[in-house]
Amino acid sequence: MSRFSGGCIYHFPLFKASDTILSDSFERSFRRYLTRKIGFESVMRIRCSRGLAIHTFHGNFFVRSTDLLSLPNVNPDAGFGMQVSIEESLSDLQNVCFQAAVLYTSSKGERRIRVHSLCLPVAANLSDILYSADQQCIVGLLAKMAVDRSHESSLSDARDAFINVAIDVLSAYKLIQSSGGHNSLLTPYNLRLLPLYILALLKYVAFRTGQSTRLDDRLFAMCQMKTLPLTSFIQAIYPDMYPVHYLDDKSCAEVDIEGTLVPQPPRLHLSAEKLNSNGAFLMDAGDHMMMYVGHNISTQFCTAVLGVPSFSHIPEEMYELPEIESPESERLRNFVNHLQNEKPYPTMLQVIRDDSLYRGKFIERLIEDRSESALSYYEFLQHLKANVK
Repeated sequence: MSRFSGGCIYHFPLFKASDTILSDSFERSFRRYLTRKIGFESVMRIRCSRGLAIHTFHGNFFVRSTDLLSLPNVNPDAGFGMQVSIEESLSDLQNVCFQAAVLYTSSKGERRIRVHSLCLPVAANLSDILYSADQQCIVGLLAKMAVDRSHESSLSDARDAFINVAIDVLSAYKLIQSSGGHNSLLTPYNLRLLPLYILALLKYVAFRTGQSTRLDDRLFAMCQMKTLPLTSFIQAIYPDMYPVHYLDDKSCAEVDIEGTLVPQPPRLHLSAEKLNSNGAFLMDAGDHMMMYVGHNISTQFCTAVLGVPSFSHIPEEMYELPEIESPESERLRNFVNHLQNEKPYPTMLQVIRDDSLYRGKFIERLIEDRSESALSYYEFLQHLKANVK
């Protein structure tokens, strides 16, 4: 029903109202659902220049005509995708235009319209296209298309399509290079992360194979692929990871955000090579956060940040940072709050010891490492290199 009504799906696996953590998560989601801005009785019309046509829409809505979508409700947590086909020659055009207009009724009963317009140059050669391509938009649309292919054909076909796209893009770029004989894998700077994002999709719950995945989890992940806004989608498939054990170090920069000093630790590659037993690492996956604590973490960090005397005293289930009056605790909480403020609603933070039963939840998100059924990032690049023509 949500697919055609502009709605959304929430997933609370193994939910028990008596479980404080699960009930808190449900409360946060439900509060956001009730308090977010919303539009009713909405329609979206998308227009484009002569010679172009939109042939496929992705998202939750009802298609009323070739360019008109019916949205019983529209909200800021929804994303959409469109595939455009070229039906006539564009050789006589220098630019093409797209316009999306949303007509809706606000929660105050006001009828409003919102319009977005986009003008893009028409490229006459392949290099202009490759050098101006947006890798995140490409991956976002690929994921939506892959969900449809999984339903219409098979999961295997969807996974093959991901790899074929990477090979085709890299082959096209190799073709336009003036000098031959390159032994390395070449890619435009703006598409340098495309292979990494595709590997992340192959390892994401919606499309992964070779490991136990509950059907409900896979279907929910596919629903998310179809409707997540682009920034949330990228963070879901390739989370942000930060070292948070040295926020008091002078080398860690701070920025003043509305009168609060917020540390800015560097983002790390999602690989076990970046972890060490002396550190603590925060992973932000969008809808949840995890802090991985090494067994050799200092007692100072345990006391000042976690409120326990040593690593062995960290609870097996710890889902929030205690408010401790110490500089270390204040810096970490300021950083976490800064990340939370960029989200639609605050998410759960789970503290995980490196000998915990929950360790696998963190480790499986280290996308660049090899797993039992998937290649490492380096091995994936070698596979692409061998197939690029």
